[in-house]
Amino acid sequence: MRLATLRRGRRGHTLSGVVGVARLDRRTANLTGRLAAGDIAIIDHVDLDRTSAEALVACRAAAVVNASPSVSGRYPNLGPEVLVAAGIPLVDRVGQEIFAAVRDGATIRLDGDTLYLGDTTVATGIRQTPESVAEAMEAAKEGLSSQLEAFAADTVAFMRRERALLLDGDGVPETRTELSGRHVVVVVRGFDDRRDLAALRPYIREYRPVLLGVDGGADILLDAGYRPDLVVGELTQVSDRALRCGAEVVARALPGDHGGALDRVRDLGVPALAFPSTGSSEDLALLLADVRGAALIVGVGTHATLTEFLDRGREVMASTFLTRLRIGGKLVDAKAVRQLYRSRISGGALLLLVLAAVVAVAAALAVSAAGDPLVTQLTEAWHRVVSWVGGLIR
Repeated sequence: MRLATLRRGRRGHTLSGVVGVARLDRRTANLTGRLAAGDIAIIDHVDLDRTSAEALVACRAAAVVNASPSVSGRYPNLGPEVLVAAGIPLVDRVGQEIFAAVRDGATIRLDGDTLYLGDTTVATGIRQTPESVAEAMEAAKEGLSSQLEAFAADTVAFMRRERALLLDGDGVPETRTELSGRHVVVVVRGFDDRRDLAALRPYIREYRPVLLGVDGGADILLDAGYRPDLVVGELTQVSDRALRCGAEVVARALPGDHGGALDRVRDLGVPALAFPSTGSSEDLALLLADVRGAALIVGVGTHATLTEFLDRGREVMASTFLTRLRIGGKLVDAKAVRQLYRSRISGGALLLLVLAAVVAVAAALAVSAAGDPLVTQLTEAWHRVVSWVGGLIR
């Protein structure tokens, strides 16, 4: 990535570093929705996850400044490695004061580990390099055992809170979209989401599954040329374009939230259903498909391995783990479908079949005396067609 530099100083001096427009938000998912190429992202994200980092890379951020530690040491998270591998400068631990010192839209300069507003130093942090990230990741592996112990306690607590939902499907809304007996493709903004969705195109064309976008996954479907049948999730993470695309909308709401989760769609004039739960948007979408009788659920961008679970953050691991236990073998990762699925009849095979039939008929006519008049008629008909087409062209 080519990074902008400031070449003119007050006395003709060249100022080094990366220059860009500051874009600030404590929630990285919100920030990437308005981040333009060349902007400097200022975030507050402890243990930056891979999905958020990939979104920052996709936005072509010039640099990322994190008020919090990008690797806290609790577990080996994957985001910092993604950023430094893409050549995007990452400076973290600059402190919460950065949100008061820099206004959104201001032009700032990042030089090494220091952030400048004009000639004034506004923050200093730790500049991450591939070596420092690798060292931090190695040290973070030592925290896995304590994280797993805490995860076990979180799982028990979540089971107690959401027992009725997990066991009986209580609270799952009734949707207009028919799911019973159908395949459902659940698209989440996650690992290899766009590539896996593109690889599923023949499968989607043949089976016509229900397309369900989770949070930003709805925009991934739209970008790929599909219209979601359902949009599920926290509506602050869903674009206006996705909410207005005609899909049925199901809003994640915390228990006891009396309609607050639906405020945004009310402002847009879009009808929506509330799904009260403390689970993650991804897990609510999977539970909705399962409870409403989906025959098969294909996950695009969903999380499957222990590393991916940890990278999401411990607070949603219990929800993810118990949801997977409930759904069982009905959930298939898109990568598996991509490797195992083959179209029943490919276009090439069909063409070969037609050609073989034509050759067989031609051979039969050539060796048959009764075929001579038919061959003559076919030849004359062919010449008439050629002459007619030629007349149209002239």
